[in-house]
Amino acid sequence: MKITVIGAGNIGGNLARKLSLAGHDVQVADARGPEAVTDEVRQAGARAVALGDSVQGSDVVILSIPFGVQGQLAELFATVPAETVVIDTSNYYPFMGGHFEEVDGGKVETVYTSELLGRPVVKAWNAALAETQRSRGVPAGTPGRIAIPVAGDSEEARKVAMSLVDDTGFDPYDAGALADSWRQQPMGPAYCTELTLDELPAALAAADRVKDADVRDSMPERFAALGNNPSLDQVVEMNRAAHR
Repeated sequence: MKITVIGAGNIGGNLARKLSLAGHDVQVADARGPEAVTDEVRQAGARAVALGDSVQGSDVVILSIPFGVQGQLAELFATVPAETVVIDTSNYYPFMGGHFEEVDGGKVETVYTSELLGRPVVKAWNAALAETQRSRGVPAGTPGRIAIPVAGDSEEARKVAMSLVDDTGFDPYDAGALADSWRQQPMGPAYCTELTLDELPAALAAADRVKDADVRDSMPERFAALGNNPSLDQVVEMNRAAHR
């Protein structure tokens, strides 16, 4: 499958590396230029390309840039064929990227992203920490394999995204329509808590938009309480503890 990853940060770079190693034809574009693509990603087989040349001819475009700036790529995405699957990995953290009135007013984060881009999108890989994605993917069938929810309005597009999630080492879970993707956003019970496929459905069902937003907004204080350089296990436990 021909895949373009836009964004060479922790999430985008990791996905480009893993999908390349899984046998896909992967190219990476970043607004900072080709030099933003790390040697590790290149050595896995992914190619660095210019942003303006990145989306043509791709079966899938994975958008891994900060929430709310996707609209800057609307003109670029206007040239993407309708059959191309577009996957968004971003998360809304007001204390990091500022407030967005429509989202604060109740619009689902990725519905907002879809409107910015002017096209349908699928939500995937947002509900797992970058280090989880980098180091805890395992082959299908491995006991305790971590699950990742995938939401989108097109069943066909969801299936494509779910197949790619599997290729990166995680059990994909069909989380339904994009309007319900708020259940996998920060900081619900299913968000970055490393749950299995058996555990994930109940966590998604337990999401509470008001409570989860409060937990999200308290994250800087809770994270600071962990001290310097907390381990991945400490961060995951912090996220789980917020919903006990």
